Amino acid sequence: MKLVVKFNAVLLVIFAVSLAGVAYFARGLLQQQARDEVLQNAKIMMESAAASRTYTVKQIAPLLETQMKYNFLPQSVPAYAATEVFNEVHKKFPDYSYKEATLNPTNPRDRATDWEADVVNIFRQAPDRQELFGERDTPLGRAMYMARPLQIKNEACLVCHSTVENAPKTMIDVYGTANGFGWKLNEIIGAQVVSIQMATAMKRADDSFKVFMTSLVAAFVFLFVALNLMLQVMVIRPMARAS
Repeated sequence: MKLVVKFNAVLLVIFAVSLAGVAYFARGLLQQQARDEVLQNAKIMMESAAASRTYTVKQIAPLLETQMKYNFLPQSVPAYAATEVFNEVHKKFPDYSYKEATLNPTNPRDRATDWEADVVNIFRQAPDRQELFGERDTPLGRAMYMARPLQIKNEACLVCHSTVENAPKTMIDVYGTANGFGWKLNEIIGAQVVSIQMATAMKRADDSFKVFMTSLVAAFVFLFVALNLMLQVMVIRPMARAS
């Protein structure tokens, strides 16, 4: 077998093994970076929801206190405010969603689905747990979720949610008497849940992987041709003349 054939055969084997190893680790790294990006966005959304709740409690609710005696205004409820804000965000960024999933909500739209109820029950079984992360399959693809417990820490909440008799009549006129009662102090009644579809982030990771691997193959082809030219000029031809 000619020297150039042996040289090229060894070079191709080395490249194939190296390419497979680099592809395996690069793909895993890029996918992990995509997951980290989605998780970071989820944390930002969760903190934004907390800020909306705090703003509502401290600045909006006091302004509506007098009107609440005559008409129940959901805008004074922290959960309602946070949900409305992120419903507007969801219109422009459909991959992002937020819900205050509750086992026994006053507003029916907050009722927890089966998987959300499982998340709430995890918090109820481990009251000291402050956050929960996970991934789940959805009709739109793989999604990551981040959750925090909703716990009754303020007795003022029980005015509306302890018994039907103690609840404001204006609230009952809006939501009725079937749901949202029987809550207790320090009870975990639900969870704040941020969900983000991972398809966009994963597509960016796949696109970056393809560009990286294409560049790597192009670099090898250039190196392969250059080494063969050098082999011909510096080894094969001098040896032929010496022969």
